[in-house]
Amino acid sequence: MGTEISEPLILDKESIDDGAGIESELVPEWKDQITIRGLVVSALLGTLFCIITHKLNLTVGIIPSLNVGAGLLGFFFVKSWTGFLTKLGFQVSPFTKQENTVIQTCVVACYGLAFSGGFGSYMIAMDERTYKLIGADYPGNRAEDIKNPGLGWMTGFLFVVSFLGLFSLTPLRKVMVLDYKLTYPSGTATAMLINSFHTHSGAELAGKQVKCLGKYLSISFIWSCFKWFFSGIGDSCGFDNFPSFGLMLFRNSFYFDFSPTYVGCGLICPHIVNCSVLLGAIISWGFLWPFISAHAGDWYPSGLESNNFKGLYGYKSFVLMEMFFSHNSSKEVFWVMTFSQVFIAIALILGDGLYNLIKIIYISAKEMCNKSTKQSKLPIVNEVIDNESSKVLAEQRKRDDIFLKDRIPTWFAASGYVALAAISTATIPIIFPPLKWYLVLVSYIIAPALAFCNSYGTGLTDWSLSSTYGKIGLFIIASLVGSDGGVMAGLAACGVMMSIVSTAADLMQDFKTGYLTLSSAKSMFVSQLLGTAMGCVIAPLTFWMFWTAFEVGSPDGPYKAPYAVIFREMAILGIEGFSELPKHCLALCFGFFIGAFLVNLLRDVTPKEISQFIPIPMAMAVPFYIGAYFAVDMFVGTVILFIWERINQKEAEDYAGAVASGLICGDGIWTIPSAILSILRINPPICMYFGPSLSS
Repeated sequence: MGTEISEPLILDKESIDDGAGIESELVPEWKDQITIRGLVVSALLGTLFCIITHKLNLTVGIIPSLNVGAGLLGFFFVKSWTGFLTKLGFQVSPFTKQENTVIQTCVVACYGLAFSGGFGSYMIAMDERTYKLIGADYPGNRAEDIKNPGLGWMTGFLFVVSFLGLFSLTPLRKVMVLDYKLTYPSGTATAMLINSFHTHSGAELAGKQVKCLGKYLSISFIWSCFKWFFSGIGDSCGFDNFPSFGLMLFRNSFYFDFSPTYVGCGLICPHIVNCSVLLGAIISWGFLWPFISAHAGDWYPSGLESNNFKGLYGYKSFVLMEMFFSHNSSKEVFWVMTFSQVFIAIALILGDGLYNLIKIIYISAKEMCNKSTKQSKLPIVNEVIDNESSKVLAEQRKRDDIFLKDRIPTWFAASGYVALAAISTATIPIIFPPLKWYLVLVSYIIAPALAFCNSYGTGLTDWSLSSTYGKIGLFIIASLVGSDGGVMAGLAACGVMMSIVSTAADLMQDFKTGYLTLSSAKSMFVSQLLGTAMGCVIAPLTFWMFWTAFEVGSPDGPYKAPYAVIFREMAILGIEGFSELPKHCLALCFGFFIGAFLVNLLRDVTPKEISQFIPIPMAMAVPFYIGAYFAVDMFVGTVILFIWERINQKEAEDYAGAVASGLICGDGIWTIPSAILSILRINPPICMYFGPSLSS
């Protein structure tokens, strides 16, 4: 599972001139908004962003919003192409904001499947390596519940589950966007960004942003290439293992690893998210794990052999404490600490997710039932730029007319959902035999209601809880199926649920973007279909590059896929219960679960000037299992942004997203030649290693 963290792009209203002349603006037909050049650019950017998403999924699981990069790069590529052809004397059709919106929609739909497809969570949790990491003797962890990644079945699975969410809520687009006026903050911010590109002043700023992005993309790519030469063989060489704060803190994973990707994430993510991640790292790796390790022989039996189930489990599944292990003689330390890492991280994630789920359902139910006050209480997009009410009403009317002009018939959406559900119900049990057809059918019956809750909540809060719905499905199905195939059935059901609720929320987000950019609802729907189809092919192919080039899931490799272990543990927990947890582990989990719930409640009941400094439990949970190194990197990014904002607020607002996208994209692009070198078995020539000085 990945933790979904996004920040809406806040643009200066003075730079947004989308309201001027909107009444007389010519809007192309929906078919003209979808172009061959746009689809080619979408496929290229979708491939790049799938690689970036896989890399983040398989390392830390934090996926920042890449919508800014998608919109900006889409604008750059098409503008460059049309400009080049124009200089050669060819006549080209103008690049409109509607085409720009279609490209952005396709790209987001494509790389979204790299996350919801479970390549770093439920899907890879089925493989043999994760099974061995947990331990062959671990109760509930059966060899029969193994399905190694394969291009054929992964692509087929995505095709049969990824399109249903698009048909589930299409008939409600008018209700969600026009009647309730849900904000969908990321969709609104993306629309404002695209609108600004297609004005004179906005195009000038966009050109400068593209140059900035290209500059830092080049720097990031060259730096990642330079780092490779010193990374040696294994996972202990190079700048990725630089003991920035000394060897003692390095053993507890506190160091700066010079990763452009994580620094870029720190520039994109809100300050409170980055600080929450660092706080979680300090609590876990600075205090909690050393405290637990000090109780060897008290909280758990001492003297375990290395081939003992408990000792073996700790040795195999302990991912980021290997350096700490080499300086301690008791292997049993790692068994209890690994259990604690996995289950305390789960407790924090579930506590945060459950609170937000209850909160969003409560808000949604309250606003929907209170018809008389819905318009005044729901957040409404501030689309008023000119104070003349008549002009505002005319602009509003034109947006409404264009949005409702190209209707998607209800019968088409309903019949599409039923047909796809029937195909999926028949196909999924062939791919995953433990997940019976009637369980799939029940999932599809209740899925539209859950998709509506998630889409409505996303419109209000900009927080998609698709992974939370997936975990709920995982626990329920795993417990219903039982020990005979429950792990496989639960993980597959998690994928079914995540795909539906995630794509449904994305589609509504895109409808909002299309509404504000005068794009046809039909072109948004078709571009989502095309982007999803691209993702069903591109996401597995790009993952396969990682799978064949690197030892994905290995504690000794760069792509440890930590959430694979967590998701498999969740499925086993749904079957076996809590009987196998070590002493005090359940009490710790319960304490952190309640703590996450209460911290979220405190964030909601305190004034904004106070709540903005209260940490986010979901973000705090990530380093509990992964380590503190990436928290340091992200904090470096947030410090850079904080200083930049103090020096020049306007410049930071305009260029921080471009700098971050450049850092992330450059490092992501280097993954391709790095993977090729790994496949060809070409190893880095130098191992730069740091250790204590030898005493004379």
